[in-house]
This record gives sequence, C-alpha cells and structure tokens, in this order.
Amino acid sequence: MKRMKCVVMAVTIVAGLCTSVLRAQTARWPEQKANAWYARQPWLVGSNYVPKSAINQLEMWQEATFDPVEIDKELSWAEAMGMNTMRVFLHDLLWQQDAGGFQTRIDRFLTIASQHHIRPMFVLFDSCWDPLPHLGPQHPPIPGVHNSGWVESPGAAALADATQYPRLKAYVQGMVGAFAKDNRILAWDVWNEPGVDNAGSYPKEELKEKDKTAR
Repeated sequence: MKRMKCVVMAVTIVAGLCTSVLRAQTARWPEQKANAWYARQPWLVGSNYVPKSAINQLEMWQEATFDPVEIDKELSWAEAMGMNTMRVFLHDLLWQQDAGGFQTRIDRFLTIASQHHIRPMFVLFDSCWDPLPHLGPQHPPIPGVHNSGWVESPGAAALADATQYPRLKAYVQGMVGAFAKDNRILAWDVWNEPGVDNAGSYPKEELKEKDKTAR
C-alpha cells in the first residue's frame, strides 16, 4: 500500500507540473486516473543510479565526465538482472551552466536506457548531503564515508536566496517542457526529501530551518 501511495503521489505531482509547463487546461490527475496509469505499467524493479565513474550527479552529467560507455555497460547488467527502471538525479546547476548540452546528454542517456528496456524516473531537486554544490571537477571519494561526494540541489545559498527562485523555476519548466512527452521516461520525482536535516554531517554549511524554506 505504501508503494502504491508513493507512485500515486509521484504521478499526480508530475501531471500537475507538466500541465503547468505546457499550459494545458486540464486539472491535476485524480487518484483514479493515476492508479489506472499505474495498472498499465509492468512490475517496476530498479534502484537509485549513478555510474561508478561519478561521485555525484554533477560528475555524472557534466560534459567532461559524462561516460556513456560506462552507463551502457552498467545498464546492461541491470537489464540482465531484470531491472526495468532507475531513479536518476539531475541538478539545477547543470541547466544553468549549459541547458542545451545537458538536454543532449539526457537524450543520449535515454537512448542507452531504452536499448536496455529501462525507463528512468528523473529527480529534479534533492536536499540530501553536501549543501555547497559547485560545477567543475569534484573531489575524489573519501574511503569509508557513505555518499562522500553527493550534493544537494539546489544548494543552501540558492535555497536561502529568493532572487534565485526564478532561475530554479526556469530549470523545472525547461527540463519538464523538453521531455514531458518523452515515453522513454517513466515519471518525475520533483524533490527528494525536501526538508531533510544534514546538520550532523554539515553543521556549518547546512541552511538553518531548511524544512520551512524547502517546503
């Protein structure tokens, strides 16, 4: 039952978001319609995914470190194990840096995933781990530290700065608008754990009262 509710939430959120982006006049999907959509899907089996060549979502998608060969190899393993979906994280800074190039790499990823019969769920924002993301080279993994290089989207600075909200809105509208009708995508996760507190790992960097701002 919990799994069903999560799927209904994801579908209804993205349905409303896509409607806003495309300026359609239809209302957000009711639960009955979302459940009917879900009933038409195969049994969904997958995991969170980032290639072993990347420490985080920035390194996965930036032009200099995007690795389609590794992605193809790893998704072939996933297909062989019976997986048919993956939750894959995006990042607002990638859109700000090079929206066109980012879209091109996403299209390449979707082509590879489709060849392995995998339809990803894309995550637009994520409040977990390092609150100070930055473009460019990422630091090496820290041995023995879980998610030692994973970064938030948006970071603490952007989340605390209302003047950056139009940029974040443009990212969501641009991303979903570009891929809203792409059948290679299963669904969209708008925000992973929006109010999570990372103060235990990043006490000086984490935004105070983040749960109020993120929600």
